[in-house]
Amino acid sequence: MNHLSDTFDAETRTQLDLQTLVGAEGWRRLPVAVQRRFAHAHRDVVYAGELTLHCSPIGRVFAWASALLGGPLTAARGDAPARVRVHGDGRGGVVWERHLALAGHDKVVRSTKLADARGRLVERTDGGLSMALDVFEDGGALVFESRCYFFALGGSRLPIPHLLTPGTCRVEHHDLGAGRFRFVLSMAHPWWGTTFRQSGVFHDPEEIRS
Repeated sequence: MNHLSDTFDAETRTQLDLQTLVGAEGWRRLPVAVQRRFAHAHRDVVYAGELTLHCSPIGRVFAWASALLGGPLTAARGDAPARVRVHGDGRGGVVWERHLALAGHDKVVRSTKLADARGRLVERTDGGLSMALDVFEDGGALVFESRCYFFALGGSRLPIPHLLTPGTCRVEHHDLGAGRFRFVLSMAHPWWGTTFRQSGVFHDPEEIRS
């Protein structure tokens, strides 16, 4: 995982199948609505809601640095209306495109979850900044947690030392029923503590229609 020889060939990657990665036992414990939202070949959808954003002083430094690299971090704080468009990328991956209505401008954060050539879960930004992820069920929530960061450069991965990152990234998807779910993102650094936290409730148009 942490070697330049560890190839990252988008043309040979496999179809993303989160159900298999989570495992049969964990998948069964997830609410039906969560299973549907993250199912294989799920159709395109837009979720609308509001996020509460927190960024520590050290987090602002990481946000500035990641912006130079086309990264997804934002130094904004407070509440922001948000829309999240989820759609396939045509090559087996799933694009999560987040639109944040910040004071004075809109910020678009886009990343793609995909299975690499060895079937492992990866999330990659347009600029190449990437994370290797574990995905699992925890107390009825679907959880994504980073194992390492790297740059995707051609067919190789350039590892980023953990201390030079904003910390371990954990994303939780909690179903609230009635067509609503809570999204929680946190990043925790071994020296600087929590560098980023985002939390908000979103509405599922498919469940509302049904």
